[in-house]
Amino acid sequence: MADFQLFVLDPIQRLRPTKDSSVALMQAAQRAGQEVWVATPADLSVVGRDSGQEPLVRAQPITLAAIRPTADGWELPEPWCTLGEPTWLSLTHFPRVWMRKDPPVDEAFLYATHLLDLAVLKGVRVLNAPAAQRTWNEKLGALRYSHLMAPTLVSAQVEQLAAFAAEQGDVVLKPLGGRAGQGVVRTAAGAPGLRALLELVTQQQTLPVMAQAFLPAVTAGDKRILLVDGEPLGAINRRPAAGEFRSNLAVGGAAEATELSPRERQICAELAPALRSEGLFFVGIDVIDGRLSEINVTSPTGVREVERLGGVPLADLTMERLLAG
Repeated sequence: MADFQLFVLDPIQRLRPTKDSSVALMQAAQRAGQEVWVATPADLSVVGRDSGQEPLVRAQPITLAAIRPTADGWELPEPWCTLGEPTWLSLTHFPRVWMRKDPPVDEAFLYATHLLDLAVLKGVRVLNAPAAQRTWNEKLGALRYSHLMAPTLVSAQVEQLAAFAAEQGDVVLKPLGGRAGQGVVRTAAGAPGLRALLELVTQQQTLPVMAQAFLPAVTAGDKRILLVDGEPLGAINRRPAAGEFRSNLAVGGAAEATELSPRERQICAELAPALRSEGLFFVGIDVIDGRLSEINVTSPTGVREVERLGGVPLADLTMERLLAG
C-alpha cells in the first residue's frame, strides 16, 4: 500500500506548475509510489479531548500529469492535475508533511506551524520542521554565519543605517519579511533623499531592515544552491536583467547552469550540521561572489531550473533521500 504525503501550500490554482518547486516535489513523490494530498494552512485544525489532542486537516488527493522539459521550457499538459474531494483526516494519516506555504511569515503562517508542531508530537515528520521555520528568518538566520556574509547591519534607526551607508558607500536594503527580491532597494551614502528612504523602509523607525554592502559581482550572478539534508544536490546561477541589480527569477533574472566553487562547498559544509540538527531538510541558500546572502527555509525554489538546465533529477533525489530516512 502506498504511503501518504501531504503538502501544505498556497491554493493549488495559484501555483505555476512549470516553475513551482512544490509541484516538482509532488510529482517526484507520486513517481516514488506515494499518494499525494494537498491542503492550505487554513485547512489545519486541532481537537482537544480528555484523551488528548488530535491534529486534523481537510485535505484533497491530487493526481499530477507528467510535465516534461523542452529546449526552451516545459511541456505543460492540460489539465496538469486532478483533485479529489476534500476529506477531514488526522494528520497522523500522513507520515510526512511538507509545509511549503510561500511567505510572508504572517500570523496565519505562524499559527499553522504551531498546529503542525502538534502533529510532530504525534510522530509526523514535517518538512521543514515547524519550529525551525519560525526561528530561521530567511534574512536574519544567515547572521548566525555573519563571517560568511558581506558587511551587514539590521536596525530600525535611521542614524545608524545612514552611518552604515556612509561607511560602506553602496548598500542594499532588504525588508526582513520579503521574498523573491520584492522591496529590495539599492542606495548610496550620497544619494538624494537617503534619510527619507530610510524613514520609509523602517516605517518611521519602527521596523528593522537589513542593510548590506552592495557586491558589484552580483552582475555576474547570484547562485541559488539547494541543500537536501545538508548536502548540496543542485544549483543555478541567476543573472540580473539589464539595468537591474536583483537577480531573483521572479523579477526578471535569468537562470544559468552552474557548478559549485570550493568556497561555495565550504559554505554548505559549514551550514550542514545546524540544518540537519534543526530539521531543515530542504533549504535554498543564496551566495554572491562567495558570500552567503540568505538561507531560505519556507518554500525554497529552483528545482525546475536545476532539472532543466543541469540535467539533475533533483526532485527525485530529494524524495529518494526522504523515503530512505
